[in-house]
Amino acid sequence: MRAVGLMVHGGPDVLQVVDVPDVQAGPGQVRLRVHAAAVNPTDAMARNGSRAEAQKKDPPPYVPGMDAAGVVDQVGEGVTTGVKVGDRVMAMVCPDGTHGAYREQIVLDQRAVVAAPAETSHVEACTLPMNSLTARLSLNNLGLTPGQTLAVTGGPGAYGGYVIQLAKTEGLIVIADAVPQDEALLKQLGADIIIPRSDDFAGAVRQHFPDGVDGLADGALLNEQAIPAVKDGGAFTAIRGFKAEDDVRGIKFTQTWVRTYDCEYEKLDQLRQLTDAGKLTLRVAGTVAPKDAAMAHAALEAGGSRGRWVIVFDENN
Repeated sequence: MRAVGLMVHGGPDVLQVVDVPDVQAGPGQVRLRVHAAAVNPTDAMARNGSRAEAQKKDPPPYVPGMDAAGVVDQVGEGVTTGVKVGDRVMAMVCPDGTHGAYREQIVLDQRAVVAAPAETSHVEACTLPMNSLTARLSLNNLGLTPGQTLAVTGGPGAYGGYVIQLAKTEGLIVIADAVPQDEALLKQLGADIIIPRSDDFAGAVRQHFPDGVDGLADGALLNEQAIPAVKDGGAFTAIRGFKAEDDVRGIKFTQTWVRTYDCEYEKLDQLRQLTDAGKLTLRVAGTVAPKDAAMAHAALEAGGSRGRWVIVFDENN
């Protein structure tokens, strides 16, 4: 079976089409015929060697990918979620060896697989699971209540956009920064206050909220630089493991590790429902064939994409 993987770590050009063993659905499992797999920053980390230590327990090839959408083509015994062969679905994948979303077929636990949003293509649907679950987890970590204030760094990105939109469904007041060409996008996503991108994010936030905001979701990895934007006793969540070493004005620091939401069927299905209701926006930057996956990784790392690049698997590429 075809997959996109790597034999050695390195830049985008190490990605290649590889052959991996066929898989069968066991008890409680579902097999997907993958039509589309989104390209995320975490995939680049799997490719560039940042996770080589964890990967070395398996021989190459290593197949990245945390987002898949496609059609169910096999259902194992004991599946109780109601999914059936022929259903259009999406899933978050936790890569391990050749088990990543960049492959034509993948077997997953039944609770990792939910219906794709209605009226969406496979390409659009595959951009939802991992990034929206990450945003959901970040907001749960922050624990804010309606009327409280939330600052978001990296708002125009996939994660930041979902944080903004989910926050607005929960009655939060959102402040985010943007370069001029992204201001219209942040308005569409629902940000209440948009501040110019600068080297002093915290100072700009404090101009609007002198005491600081109640919570901050750091999608841009500003880390220490963003802490002063948070009020005493507020909350700060990071997506790459950052946590202040010492107590800082009673701020609660959390780390958003989306793998902890693996197989959280109800949470992903709720995100699907919000998408169907028009509360979440699916954004695609472009598509590539498996043989051109390196192009998608290069575009991702170049920055500036306002949506996800997607690898499309079908009979013609």
